[in-house]
Amino acid sequence: MKVFAHRGYSGRYPENTMLAFRKAAETGCDGIELDVQLTKDGTVVVIHDESIDRTTDGTGFVKDLTYEELRKYNGDAVCGGIHGFEPVPSFEEYCIWAKDQDLITNIEIKTGVYYYEGLEEKTLELVGRYGLEDKVIFSSFNHTSISRLKELAPQIRCGALLDHPGLGNAGYYCDKYDFQCYHPGVKGLTKDAVDNCRRYGIQVNVWTVNDMAALEQVYEWGCDGVITNFPEVCKRWVQSKEL
Repeated sequence: MKVFAHRGYSGRYPENTMLAFRKAAETGCDGIELDVQLTKDGTVVVIHDESIDRTTDGTGFVKDLTYEELRKYNGDAVCGGIHGFEPVPSFEEYCIWAKDQDLITNIEIKTGVYYYEGLEEKTLELVGRYGLEDKVIFSSFNHTSISRLKELAPQIRCGALLDHPGLGNAGYYCDKYDFQCYHPGVKGLTKDAVDNCRRYGIQVNVWTVNDMAALEQVYEWGCDGVITNFPEVCKRWVQSKEL
């Protein structure tokens, strides 16, 4: 079972920063999950919320700030600035780093609240520019976005991201729309849902698995991956089970 670091090593470091990604890689995890949005001037950036208020010392919406303006704010402010200055990274900055890492990147397209014009195309172009096509999975709560990505690049791996409690007959749904993965929330996930995905050859990557009981359960059910804030703990546990 693969371990994905949720927004990087977000259990210990400021989420969706290059520091969190580098620290996640040091744990030996299999992949990194991150979120992308567009600035006012069309730069693809890595940030979860549509607003910068929660994750930086600034205020405002990503869509209303230029990339230069966004870079002035410190993502480590939520950690008291103990790690120094950690700006919101561009997705290109991440790709330059990731191309030399043995990691899978789960890219969540954040179009569920505000539909960014051209976000799918811009993100896919950067993935191609840095040769990451075989090292990414795209996902989104807005399945229109992942359908658009399949139109643009039929070979790209995509996952249907679902909130709790998920979707009935998810394996059939993903197979019908050529989504290779199903990404359900751990709360409410059942063995029947996992088995249904197995029936259709769909991989199941579960979010956000942050306690041992949940980790043990999804492992027992045969899930393919877990997305966690604590990749070091999860990776060590999975390795111990697979020895």
